[in-house]
Amino acid sequence: MNDSSKSSSRRDFVKHGSLLAGGLMAAPLLSGANYFSGADDVIKIVLVGCGGRGTGAAMQALLTKQNVKLVAMADAFRDRLDNCYKSLTADDLSDSGVSGDLKARIDVPEERKFVGFDAYQKAIPLADVVILATPPGFRPIHFEEAVRQNKQIFMEKPVATDTAGVLRVLAAAEEAKKKKLNVVVGLQRHYENSYLELYKRKELIGDITSAQAWWNNDGVWVNPRKEGQTEMEYQMRNWYYFVWLCGDHIVEQHIHNIDVINWFKGGYPVKAQGMGGREVRKGKDYGEIFDHHYVEFTYADGSILNSQCRHIKNTMAKVDELLIGSKGKIFCGAATITDSKGKVIYQFDMKKYKNNPYQTEHDELFAAVAKGEYKFADAENGAKSSMTSILGRMATYSGQLLEWDKALNSGLDLAPKSFDWAAAMPVSPNADGFYKVATPGQTKYV
Repeated sequence: MNDSSKSSSRRDFVKHGSLLAGGLMAAPLLSGANYFSGADDVIKIVLVGCGGRGTGAAMQALLTKQNVKLVAMADAFRDRLDNCYKSLTADDLSDSGVSGDLKARIDVPEERKFVGFDAYQKAIPLADVVILATPPGFRPIHFEEAVRQNKQIFMEKPVATDTAGVLRVLAAAEEAKKKKLNVVVGLQRHYENSYLELYKRKELIGDITSAQAWWNNDGVWVNPRKEGQTEMEYQMRNWYYFVWLCGDHIVEQHIHNIDVINWFKGGYPVKAQGMGGREVRKGKDYGEIFDHHYVEFTYADGSILNSQCRHIKNTMAKVDELLIGSKGKIFCGAATITDSKGKVIYQFDMKKYKNNPYQTEHDELFAAVAKGEYKFADAENGAKSSMTSILGRMATYSGQLLEWDKALNSGLDLAPKSFDWAAAMPVSPNADGFYKVATPGQTKYV
């Protein structure tokens, strides 16, 4: 394709996505295509969620080979937006492993920096591609809006923290498919060369009869409460420790490992039971989440995934997956396949073929957009792997054996009834500053 036909292809693709559901009413969104960029083949990026992961995702988008430009940013907090903008426009990014000047690809003046709970609604109309990277409790409403506005989408995992959110994302995913909108979800192992090569060879181990998955490490940051914060602001600043925002670490982080097993199995569990609790996360700064979970997931064919995640310092650290088949085993972290006797029958060459999957997922998404291709529909799997993790959390919180269908239709909706700084919260601290924590045997869902 020559330069002219490439430009036409991208414009036609964006136009097609915009007009499919909206008819001619969507045309005004396209009329400003040259306004920000000065070039009609530019892919305009909008970032929604300017924290650490949002900053990283925006940088990876800007480092693709396509003609891209960041044209708007949105966050609930002005300081997060400012810090993100400062990071992306820094004179020297060598400490981040970035060579070259990204500034030429950033055009976000003050009037396109949007702050507040409605910031996403103001920013999304300006995009060709939307990056959704807020805390995951907001993902369903942001994804719905991006699909409604007919945008190509990259969204971080998990895509929901409760079953109501999963159902909303599944419904929006169907709309995205109808509109032929590319959707990439940040379950980046699907874009990692070692995992892709293992997946191609999974038949070498025969039928997968069981699996194990781990996300065990020290844990993450804590942002203590500051004087003058409303409860909404405190929970959002310390979002990792509140279930409506984070989903607990089994959902926010361990989803990666659980998703790998779902991917290789080609399906999702039908039931789960497990145990968990708080052994060391006992302080008021840790909100309401557990510090360890163990879940036994059962698939339709009777095979079992033993899943464990733990956030406790000075304990064994392990983030990995193991698949056991009738003929052998797949060791995902080592990128090794053995036969039933332990003989290596395949070894991925990490030194020669290892890639950065965080970059690759953006490279492939933006290449598809530039070519006018409909190639990626990750949202349904993202929703169902999020649901798998949520099912595991529901099982550990309750101590009950839970079936997928009943859990999915349980009506669990953790979000606040309104989004404003003075809103009534799903959970609030008692007089001593502590939050109620789920109690197995007492907490119930279905």
